[in-house]
Amino acid sequence: MAARTDIRRYMGFGALTALCLTVLYVPLIVVAVYSFNASRSITAWGGFSTHWYVDVFVGPEAPIFRAAAWNSISIAFLASTAATVIAVAAAVAMVRGGRFRGRQTSFAIISLPLMVPEIVIAVATLIFFTTIGVRTGYGTILIAHITFCIPFAYLPISARLQGIEDTYELAARDLYATRWQAFRLILLPLMMPGVISGWLLAFIISLDDFIITNFVKGAGMETLPTAIFGSVKQGIKPNIMAISTLMLAVSVIFVTLSYLINRIGQKAR
Repeated sequence: MAARTDIRRYMGFGALTALCLTVLYVPLIVVAVYSFNASRSITAWGGFSTHWYVDVFVGPEAPIFRAAAWNSISIAFLASTAATVIAVAAAVAMVRGGRFRGRQTSFAIISLPLMVPEIVIAVATLIFFTTIGVRTGYGTILIAHITFCIPFAYLPISARLQGIEDTYELAARDLYATRWQAFRLILLPLMMPGVISGWLLAFIISLDDFIITNFVKGAGMETLPTAIFGSVKQGIKPNIMAISTLMLAVSVIFVTLSYLINRIGQKAR
């Protein structure tokens, strides 16, 4: 058996890793730190203050951000729920359905939003809605989000299902359970860590999306990312840094929960 290669021993690996981490995370740290800046300047430190976090909720732009946040949260909840239901059905068909004609094609279609650049999906979605005469707005955002959230929900659900032996379902069927009863009472509870993990991942992907949303939202419809973008075009203000930090915190919490729940499911298996 060939010895396993430790890439950490390669020359320059540590320096390259440090450079990548710096480029990725230092801007986020700077935004988070300056969101507590007492000064209106985004470059000069004027002391520690939580004023801009209060401004997010009660300031002049608070109604705009409040409405946009509600749109983002409601769309993310509905989109992640619908995408998770579809992903569960797809995972059961792909993993438990055995070999069938078009299986590889079906998997490619499910994975397509992960492989195609998001800007391409955004343009194609806008063209589709325009061609069929659908007015862009809340509904078009929801449909678009459901579509591109499916693979993000599918991956942890499918991974969880692949680790569950089919003997549990066969035993239930031997005890005169119907297919629906075997799924609802046996398979679904065993899949639940993957289902919750997939829902959380789909939720945060929908909540943070900007490119597709910006193309299909229509006039007068804003989500939190598009509202932030519109405000930034007038100049970067400290309250934008506060909102960005809050969104970053929510994203970190949801992704961490998704990871931990998935790990707990793997250990329980």
